[in-house]
Amino acid sequence: MSVEATPEAHREAADLWNTLSGAELIQAMADGRFPQISDVNDYIGQHIASAEPGRVSIRWTPGERLCNPGGTVHGGYIAMILDNAVCLAASSTGEHFMPMLTLNLNVDYLRGVRAGETYTVTGTCVHPGGTRMVSNAVVADGHGRPVAQASASVIPNKAFAR
Repeated sequence: MSVEATPEAHREAADLWNTLSGAELIQAMADGRFPQISDVNDYIGQHIASAEPGRVSIRWTPGERLCNPGGTVHGGYIAMILDNAVCLAASSTGEHFMPMLTLNLNVDYLRGVRAGETYTVTGTCVHPGGTRMVSNAVVADGHGRPVAQASASVIPNKAFAR
């Protein structure tokens, strides 16, 4: 279930935005109680599965449109899903949700990623600092094997401070 764009839905979303912790708001996104922040999620096949402070889980089913000429998912989209996971993991540690800006992202590609298969992307915040945060993320296939991993430094996007 997703949030409809009615005035009441906007008020309810604003209440959630102003009252929930970072992890709670991300879980509300997973539950369909809070609108997606971007249409990018639909385009790349990302669905937030769960969130708790310092950890998020994403289900990712990349489509054919994300493939390179060799028939596997382009590394840029793999980096994108890893970036989303590290940023959400950092955001989940906050008293309130705050989108993150990536300072650096180091990606290791381990196996090919295939369109149409569902992967689990797990992001973990290993240093929830006051200014700079460090998170890791892993993309795992249906057998639990890692196919890509990343580490990143991120900072809160102060444009969303409240």
